Amino acid sequence: MFKLWKNHSLKTSQDGFATKVLQMKIPLASPAFDDEMKNAAIDALSGEPFVLGESVFRFEEEFAKYCGVHYAVSTSSGTCALHLSLIALGIKSGNRVITTPASFIATANAALHVNAVPVFADIDIRTYNVDPVLLKNKMTEKTKVIVPVHLYGYPADMNSISEISRERRVDVVEDACQAHGAEYYGRKAGSIGDVGCFSFYSTKNMTVCGDGGMIVTDDEKIAKIVAKLRDCGRISHYEHDAVGFTSRLNTVNAAIGRVQLKRLEEWNERRRTVAKLYDSLLSDLDDIVLPPNGESEVKPVYHLYVIRTHFRDALKTWLEQNGVQCGIHYPFPIHLQPIYRKLFGYNVGDFPKSELLCKTALSLPMFPGLEKQEIDYVCEKIHEFFDQRS
Repeated sequence: MFKLWKNHSLKTSQDGFATKVLQMKIPLASPAFDDEMKNAAIDALSGEPFVLGESVFRFEEEFAKYCGVHYAVSTSSGTCALHLSLIALGIKSGNRVITTPASFIATANAALHVNAVPVFADIDIRTYNVDPVLLKNKMTEKTKVIVPVHLYGYPADMNSISEISRERRVDVVEDACQAHGAEYYGRKAGSIGDVGCFSFYSTKNMTVCGDGGMIVTDDEKIAKIVAKLRDCGRISHYEHDAVGFTSRLNTVNAAIGRVQLKRLEEWNERRRTVAKLYDSLLSDLDDIVLPPNGESEVKPVYHLYVIRTHFRDALKTWLEQNGVQCGIHYPFPIHLQPIYRKLFGYNVGDFPKSELLCKTALSLPMFPGLEKQEIDYVCEKIHEFFDQRS
């Protein structure tokens, strides 16, 4: 299921003898697909309708139960989940949607898809999630929705955000697309706001081996609206009373998702174990900021293990030269994406903490099958990099 590639090269020692030097090739992520998933996919393809088969509805029921909510509705992507959630909440032209610029662009795009105005509040640099104090300062009478992002799988400060939403009577849509199974004060990420949105893209903590998404909610009305919208707005096979979308999850993808959901808790616990080992091996480096590791009431799931360093680009080059694949999530905060600068006139310096994160963030390999020797190797190479600089 998880693969390790190793290359051997020859190195000449001082005594003239050639010795083998082991260099690993370690991927950033390693999506899972095994015989059980393959068999589930084949069974679905051979025994169910390709679209909206029984596996889709079972997956929704099981995911709702896992999150501790009454309803779950699958979609074709996490982006669609965010988009349809805003429509279901009645967001329209001129409304304001507050979110963070430190996220994937789809978070803010969802507001544009409904002709609303995305408004950004900067992050708390300790957690990389939206700062509730700054968020509150951005609220106006036009604000209708808050979209906190549980970035990298670390839960946002939902107690403070929920308090703001109650005071201002606005809805909360959790972008939990990176936080499958993360917990906040005993509740699963996505189950705390009015709606939670998930992505099952191939590198997420659980996937459907393709694009896919899910909304979760305790509001039956919202669930029904999203279920209608994702299926072309139909009320019967040939009747439509809403302008909907073709945003359904394929049956075969749902069948694979059901298998992966059963393993999610085990995989998340393994990710936490990997993160603890990284923490212990890198904690002595002053030039690195380690990711937040949670508290007794906050349990992250480490979709990504992101360190910060002002030597990010050089370190990335060094690690990749030594067979360690790295990532940058994300090179640009949303407000500095070309389209957002064009539409809204944003400039460098508008959200300094988000900009600092994007300049210094480096994602190290993180997946459940990562072996101790691989983690040791990554950390050894990081130490070598900083030893060379001293």
